[in-house]
This record gives sequence, structure tokens and C-alpha cells, in this order.
Amino acid sequence: MRSVRPAVFLDRDGTINEQLGYINHISRFVLLPDAGRAVSLLNKNDYFVIVTSNQSGVARGYFPIELVEETNELMKRELARDDAYVDGNYFCPHHPEGVLPEYSTECSCRKPDTGLIEKARSELDIDMERSYVIGDRWLDIEFAHNANLPGILVLTGYGKGDLEYIVPHKEIKPTYVAEGLLRGVKWILKQE
Repeated sequence: MRSVRPAVFLDRDGTINEQLGYINHISRFVLLPDAGRAVSLLNKNDYFVIVTSNQSGVARGYFPIELVEETNELMKRELARDDAYVDGNYFCPHHPEGVLPEYSTECSCRKPDTGLIEKARSELDIDMERSYVIGDRWLDIEFAHNANLPGILVLTGYGKGDLEYIVPHKEIKPTYVAEGLLRGVKWILKQE
């Protein structure tokens, strides 16, 4: 029998790895300092770690879907250096204004819609009452809100700019703002 556990849904680019725009080559993936430690802490405290990211560069024709999968495998290898692992990795390759017909569509998996969370819930026994979202964009906070989860904004990636220029004009606010992923994870663990 699988155990029911809370999850932390992590954005990838700007939260786990440096935000370098579209990762259109494997060499552009650079893990952020302390990302491995942060994920390892979640692992040790019995949280599911689930990566949820928009990868519209596929629909836009900037890179093939295989590169997203290759990059996600590299992320797993980099995290493993800190004895860290992800339990699920879900991404949306779609965009309604894409150039590749098979990915140029409206979908329910593109954040801030909650299709990626629903897919994870169908595959894992997640305690949603104790789960969180962490990301570097206001969009991630909206994603959290749409899933009725607390949303933590990290100041890596686009976080500082979104906090200063976007959040003040939005009704939906982050539950917590953290310097980076490790601080966000430590805050979550203090809530338990």
C-alpha cells in the first residue's frame, strides 16, 4: 500500500536551476546553489518532490521535446549529488501560439491551470491539505491559488522582478517570500 504524503510542487527554471531564458541546449542547465540540499531536506522529511514546469519552447519550435527530457535527466543526476531526488516530473510543452501543430493548443496542463497537479495526483497518493507550491514567478503563485495550495515565491530567477513589479498589482499574493529554494523549504518544515 502506498503512503499518503504531502507534496511540494517545484517550478524548474529559476527555482531549481538558473533562469537563463529558454534552455535550448543542455549546456545551459545550471543547478542553483543549495537546490540539492533543499530537495534532499524534503526527501528526508517525507514530502513528495514534484517538478511542474511550462516548456513552451517545444510548441514554439525552439527545441525538441527530447531536449526537455534530456535536461530533466541531467537535473536528476545533479540533484543526486546531494542524495536528492524527485518523485515526479511533469511539464507542459504546449502554447496556443506555437508553430508546431501537435503542441499549438489550449490545454489544462499549462500553468497556471492545474493539469500538471491533477496528473501527479492521479499517479501519487498526495495529501493536498499539507502540500505547497514553490516558484519564481507570480504565475506560480496563481498556480498555487488555483490548486488551493499555499504559494511560496523565491527571489531567484524572475522572483525579485515579479515581487517588485507584478505582485503589487495582483490580488493573489504569495503565502511566503523566500530568498531561495532552501529558505522556502525550511519555512515549510517549520509549519509542520
